[in-house]
Amino acid sequence: MKKLLLTLLIVLLCPSLSPAWGTFAHRTVTQLAVYALPSAMRDYYFRNMPALVNGSGSTDEGRERELAESPRHFISMDHYGSDPFGTVPKEWEKAAAKYTADTLRKYGTLPWAVIDTKNKLTAAFRNADTTAILTLSSELSHLVADAYVPLRTTENYNGQLSKQEGLLALWESKLPERHIGKYKLKNESARALKDPLGDIWQVVQESYGFLGATFDLEADITRKYTPQTKYVFSHKYGQTRRAYSDAFADSYHDKVGGMIAFRLKLAPTLVASMWLTAWKDAGSPDLNKLLKRPVSKDEQDKLDNQLSAWKENVLVDQKDLLALEPMKAAARPDLINAARAMPTLSADVEAKPATPAAAATPTTAPASSPAAPATKVKTKVKPADGPAVKEKTKPAKPAAKPKPKPKPKAKADDGWGSPAGSGW
Repeated sequence: MKKLLLTLLIVLLCPSLSPAWGTFAHRTVTQLAVYALPSAMRDYYFRNMPALVNGSGSTDEGRERELAESPRHFISMDHYGSDPFGTVPKEWEKAAAKYTADTLRKYGTLPWAVIDTKNKLTAAFRNADTTAILTLSSELSHLVADAYVPLRTTENYNGQLSKQEGLLALWESKLPERHIGKYKLKNESARALKDPLGDIWQVVQESYGFLGATFDLEADITRKYTPQTKYVFSHKYGQTRRAYSDAFADSYHDKVGGMIAFRLKLAPTLVASMWLTAWKDAGSPDLNKLLKRPVSKDEQDKLDNQLSAWKENVLVDQKDLLALEPMKAAARPDLINAARAMPTLSADVEAKPATPAAAATPTTAPASSPAAPATKVKTKVKPADGPAVKEKTKPAKPAAKPKPKPKPKAKADDGWGSPAGSGW
């Protein structure tokens, strides 16, 4: 019990981070990674590219598991001293032995989460588990892309310790979304990795090296703005929210845009390389056998056109970048949809005239069950084509005790009766 409470406390103390790069950039990275795959894998991944792209940008599951999931998306290297990359062991077992697993989870487990997910993907390839292959490929893309964000390597991840709150959303979301058309989206092809753990640690170290410029350039641009021009404010649910203005974002992008474009260009190649390595470690199974139907000529032509646009860096111009399209919400089978979201009847069903209800057809009471006397029955419904019937009521007599009414005999079933014994 004590160990469980300690683990929960450490998880609660972890910084709550939104998924790095934002939905837009994560989806972009995943799509570019599909193009970087070798032909033996590309057809399968291209067939499933919409699901992969949306899965890598989806945060629903992460929100449901936020307490356990959050540490997998960052690693605060500055917690480990002035030479963290010479201090922290690269292997999980050695690092846990030195710092304890709880400490590692408190300050982030990003590089180890990448390797753990890659190993799970290898198992999914071996088992020909198509659902797991797609889910783990999306998750692996998300985690690898996280490692390319400098702010994911520090305790000051959102500028909250240097009075630069909101820097995370500015760097990873607003700037790529506003300036994606300026970036070169042609990344290198995938390669099999000999040391995946060493490769992901190298990415983390490079990201950590960009931290100084990330903070310093924001401070330099701030000197040219007043608080009124640097920020915009919105009011929602009784709270005032502050965000960087478009003007400030554009000025900041003039300084750090090259860094962001560079990191965004490198990420898809490592994502594709992790996929490729997991596939090779599983024995390079034939993925085309996992397709329900062969690749059609139309699909092949579409892939060839997109590969050409990717190589010529015109995906945005040709509107082939899926991240530019609205993201469809995933169906949740355990939720009841609103009435407006329910499927409508098909045309042939709607065209049929409505069948009259049973209650609308007059029924005759069986002879063995005669109707109760008219004077004892209160009329509830007046038939549209029937004679007017008056309700008979007895004037109240306060002085006299009312006589008990005889129990009426059973009425004929009019179609609106309640089940016997229901109390109604």
